[in-house]
Amino acid sequence: MPAYSEVTPEIIRQLEEIVGEGGCLSGDAIGEDYSHDEMPIYGTRMPATLVFPETTEQVAAVMRLCSAENVPVTVRGAGTGLVGGCVPLEGGVVLCTMNMDKIIAYDKDNLTVRVQPGVRLCDLIEDVAAHGLFYPPDPGEKTGSIGGNVVTNAGGMRAVKYGTTRDYVLAATVVLPSGEVLELGRAVTKSSSGYSLLHLVIGSEGTLAIVTEITLKLVPAPEASTSFILPFSDIDAAIASVPGIKLAGLDPQSIEFMERDIVVDTEAHTGNQVFPAEVEEQQAGAYILITLDGNDEDEIFQRAEKLAEIADEAGAFDVLVVDQPSEKKAVWEVRDALLTVIEHDAELLDEMDVVVPVDRIAGFLGFVYGVGAEHGIRIRSFGHAGDGNLHIYCAGNGVDEAEFKQKAADIMARAYEKCAELGGQVSGEHGIGHAKKGYLRESVGETAYDLMTGIKQVFDPQGILNPGKVCG
Repeated sequence: MPAYSEVTPEIIRQLEEIVGEGGCLSGDAIGEDYSHDEMPIYGTRMPATLVFPETTEQVAAVMRLCSAENVPVTVRGAGTGLVGGCVPLEGGVVLCTMNMDKIIAYDKDNLTVRVQPGVRLCDLIEDVAAHGLFYPPDPGEKTGSIGGNVVTNAGGMRAVKYGTTRDYVLAATVVLPSGEVLELGRAVTKSSSGYSLLHLVIGSEGTLAIVTEITLKLVPAPEASTSFILPFSDIDAAIASVPGIKLAGLDPQSIEFMERDIVVDTEAHTGNQVFPAEVEEQQAGAYILITLDGNDEDEIFQRAEKLAEIADEAGAFDVLVVDQPSEKKAVWEVRDALLTVIEHDAELLDEMDVVVPVDRIAGFLGFVYGVGAEHGIRIRSFGHAGDGNLHIYCAGNGVDEAEFKQKAADIMARAYEKCAELGGQVSGEHGIGHAKKGYLRESVGETAYDLMTGIKQVFDPQGILNPGKVCG
């Protein structure tokens, strides 16, 4: 790491001049939450100073000052990340974008909206819907910020049909580590205009530039949608049904999988008893949850008949229709709360969000559960069956933290090795942060990793922006 400068009282005074005294906190005035993200097992560190800029110009001024003084800056949104991406490993300044929370303007003729990075996903989805439009990306953590979604290329449950956040970012205003402001992309749907710097910044986890404004593509809202619960005997049978569903031309909005044990815990947590434990005296061990959307109910009904045929052939006990608003709300509240319940039930937690080919999901899960059993560590999982993105957790209770970390590291190492063997990737949507850097390097190889490090060097020659994350 470079030798960084300390944040002096004079630097704090200048930061206060930039963002206002109320927008700059130091020392004991900084809350502990700003030392970590949602996975504190990946480390905590308090910054020297915390700033809340409200404009691109303020962000640029902060970066010009920190660049001149060689002070490290860690960018933070809502702090809902899961890979230690917003932990200020080198102290310095944490720049929080959550006061940049304006939905700036809609362009309905061109189906776009301009927003600041601190807008929360849940608020944007609601506001877009009020305008009769649809923003498809649907990461599970609805309180996360749009800026955070962009810099991690968040995916979510609707990615199987609509794609990830990257597919909806048309343009962005960014501030480079030097403080220079740069406009990337344009509010058009096609471009073949040199290297796409915009798409380098998307998914870069705050290591290349700070995103201060985003132009997002919107689509017309689907006229109708219906969800379906498919109970199966076990996870292998459930996952085995997915390729047939995808090949049938049903165009599902989402295909999720979950096992019975985590559903039981989550139903108790939410108070929604919506997934059947037993169907015609057959015990459900796992579920596929599918949503179909379209122009009208008749169109969905026709596709649902085909879904029922495929589900029956695949061994589903039934196809339960979830079409009433209250039922749909209850079902998806359970799905959205899965991680919350895992976090609540475990004293210690480690996670991976690998992505593997869809037809390898069951085999990979079986492998990881086996390795977990060897180490005496409980494995819990759920995920996006439609695109192979798996959320797998090592959960520890009543175990020494150092022992848990060692066992979890062994499990992770073997799991990532198996993932690579199956043609998978280290992360489908959570990103790399600092927790997964070693696994990324092993996965992509030295040449690709060195290219990533070189790109970081071009954007940030001083290495002051979110140091210690992703690569280098």
